[in-house]
Amino acid sequence: MIILLDNGSKWPEATRNLRRLAAAMARRKGEDVHAVSMLHSSRIPAALLDDKPAETIEPFLRRQIDHGARKFVIVPLFFGPSRAINVFLPEVVSRLEAEVGALQIDVAPTLCPLPNGESRLVDILEANVRDAMQTQQLTPARILLVDHGSRVAAVTAVRTWLAAMLSARFREIATVTEAVMERREERQYDFNGDLLEHALATAAQKGEQTILAMQFISPGRHAGAGGDIDRITRNAMHRHPGFRAVVSPLIGEHPLLEDILSDRIEAVRS
Repeated sequence: MIILLDNGSKWPEATRNLRRLAAAMARRKGEDVHAVSMLHSSRIPAALLDDKPAETIEPFLRRQIDHGARKFVIVPLFFGPSRAINVFLPEVVSRLEAEVGALQIDVAPTLCPLPNGESRLVDILEANVRDAMQTQQLTPARILLVDHGSRVAAVTAVRTWLAAMLSARFREIATVTEAVMERREERQYDFNGDLLEHALATAAQKGEQTILAMQFISPGRHAGAGGDIDRITRNAMHRHPGFRAVVSPLIGEHPLLEDILSDRIEAVRS
């Protein structure tokens, strides 16, 4: 049984996108691929999801085990080694195995396992930035690679790796820097870098037209129409007349992500 696993969101658009990707994988593999979230999504009213409630991992696994399933392939829709994959998921599995005995649960590599990374993610980011350049008729002086933010330095290292690779693609056009949507204030979390609103203020003060390269797979509280990133970007342009900042498409909207996910399934099965 294959599970496509994301972190989860209270926004129905995120679950719809997860289901779309799972359906695409099912068509490729010729078998069911289940769209499941780690947490949060079960709070979405089913009426907003075509009357099909969102699944979260522990109750989903319990139900499948009750129906006789003992082998699972989990494909993480995570860029790097987050606590959700390295801590929370093993805790869930341990609780279940304490009740029902040993299970075979194979977890595929994340989307951008370092040190080698994933060049196709760079291809997607480049294509999305160029799409924004064309549709918005903007040649940027700065490209801001924006992600959610993490307490785990190894997750931020993925963004830094992607930014370095993206910088090589645009070195004759723009400077590539990084920004984050959430970070803790303590100095030990300085590895996260600047909050987006601060990074945009810096770009605006320098008169650097900016494209936000979105290191997000699905729309939600931060990304997508009406999210925090849209609001912060509009506010920056309002405060700095003449400054333009445009947002690229999401990684989950690009068909090449399906190739990456397909390869992750094969990697764990080989």
